[in-house]
Amino acid sequence: MEQASIPEYARQLYEAHGDKAIAEAAQKAATLEKEGRREEAQTWRRIEEALKEMRGPPHS
Repeated sequence: MEQASIPEYARQLYEAHGDKAIAEAAQKAATLEKEGRREEAQTWRRIEEALKEMRGPPHS
């Protein structure tokens, strides 16, 4: 996946799964890491980070 498409994919994932999207991206990355698929796992970690940025800082 190209770097430029990651924010768009993250947005679509958030629209489809809401607050669960971050956890889903993290789980996908972890699964891929266990399978030794490092490049794909890195892409999912970037998607996870993009989702966190979209969410913004935690509120207290």
